[in-house]
Amino acid sequence: MALPLNVFQTVTAVVSTSPTEVYTAPVGYTGVVLLAQVANIGASSQDITMLHRRSVTDTEMLKAYPVAGNDTINLLSGKLVLESGDKLVISGSNATDLKLVASILETLN
Repeated sequence: MALPLNVFQTVTAVVSTSPTEVYTAPVGYTGVVLLAQVANIGASSQDITMLHRRSVTDTEMLKAYPVAGNDTINLLSGKLVLESGDKLVISGSNATDLKLVASILETLN
């Protein structure tokens, strides 16, 4: 059976205080992050950190970036390409108030 050429994924997560891999580009596919957004459902400002992980190398894209209470921010200003095995990792300053939603296009290599 042939693999699909394009697969759309929606990733959601409650952001943890420890770095958590929320998405890994599957073998044979490139993941294109079209949108990554975090909502702070609490009343107080919280910080968000997002990074790209390839093998043992972490590259921070946002580090301790503040998200105002009862507000939402876009984590990317454009698209992010994740090669097979690359990971999207996220953490926050609060374990219950920050919620992530990401739209990802997986395209066959």
